Amino acid sequence: MYLNRILCCFLIGLNAALSSKVLELSDKFIDISKDGIWFVKFYAPWCAYCSRLEPVWAHVAQGLFNTPIKVAKVDCTRFSAVASHFQIRAYPTIMFIQGSTTHVYNGERIKEDMVNYALRMAQPPVQKVSYADSIENLKDTHDIFFGYIGDHQDTLWEVYTIQAIKYQPHNWFYSMTYETVKKDLKPPNSTCVFVFKDDDIYYFGATPELIQDKETLNTTLDKWVHSERFGFYPKITRSNFNELLDIEKYLVITVVSENKLNEISQTEKDFKDMIESIIRKRKHELHHKFQFGWIGSPDLANSIVMYDLSVPHIIVLNSTTHHHHLPDDDPILMTPEAVSMFLDEIHNEIAPAYGGKSFIVRLYRGFYEARATVSSMWRGNPILTALVFGLPLGFLSLLCYSICCADILDADEEEYPDQHEKKD
Repeated sequence: MYLNRILCCFLIGLNAALSSKVLELSDKFIDISKDGIWFVKFYAPWCAYCSRLEPVWAHVAQGLFNTPIKVAKVDCTRFSAVASHFQIRAYPTIMFIQGSTTHVYNGERIKEDMVNYALRMAQPPVQKVSYADSIENLKDTHDIFFGYIGDHQDTLWEVYTIQAIKYQPHNWFYSMTYETVKKDLKPPNSTCVFVFKDDDIYYFGATPELIQDKETLNTTLDKWVHSERFGFYPKITRSNFNELLDIEKYLVITVVSENKLNEISQTEKDFKDMIESIIRKRKHELHHKFQFGWIGSPDLANSIVMYDLSVPHIIVLNSTTHHHHLPDDDPILMTPEAVSMFLDEIHNEIAPAYGGKSFIVRLYRGFYEARATVSSMWRGNPILTALVFGLPLGFLSLLCYSICCADILDADEEEYPDQHEKKD
């Protein structure tokens, strides 16, 4: 019992120490917001999502404590002028502020992602690499980064800078000379753009004809950067799902079910690892056609196929037509050879396709989403759900009843017009 009290006191003290690194802001922040670099959480005390974010935000402050970035929070119910100044429309809103520039953070609300985001945004969009040894340090530090090789004088550099500014919230961008990296990276040309991910390098195909057309080059490089900025096997969530759909590849999704501790069963882990082994073995072959990923929430996968899937499972979604493909075999019994054959059938466009964008499919999808939402609300709070849907339905029933009754009474009066006339 005594040890438990000591542990509780220690945890309370640790939490207070972490929280103390988060600055509490007031209306005066409007006047000083352009001074320095700020990473601010705009919240409301009654917001449940804000309460869940509170301990994570304290750890973000701890992770950025020895940097120029000030981590802070604003109670928008007390200081509404600040919320109006920064046009806050939802809680919590996380915003990176540097000078007159503001960026809203839309990524996952976990410490590592938010810390990396703030560190990246505090740097110039393109950072210069001057030493060959720095490349190995970048490979050890980043899972994914983009690089420009060459002089800063041509159209490719200008367009690369534009894309670096656009995608800085998501990825790191660097520039280096050909002499610095020619032994380590062995670039195909003295001027080129590449991406490093999953311990491999992929170069952007910039032909001389393409470089001469700046507008086409900008569109093509934008599409390439967006397509390559994801790893080979990222976790798919509701925050990045739509972004993955924009890459115009087949999206291969491994479906597992995580518990509250982000753990999965051994069977699901074995299936997930089996899919990853195929990616590692055939990544150069599959890279241009498929984007792989895994989902820890079956609900998101169920909304794609519009029924409840068993786990583990595998779905292949055509991001262009929104058709999806499912294996004929039970996924648990599938071997790596069977999965590879399934992907080859999709690549050759001979696998059966389901779903799509037709009116009937969209109508049914709307019905499925509405039913899933109501079911989720009922499981979470049946009393509130009954009130939300019961009161409007009850009012509508009374309205219909009164209209029908009024018609009946009117009909009775017309049928016996002389019933109440006084007799002579």
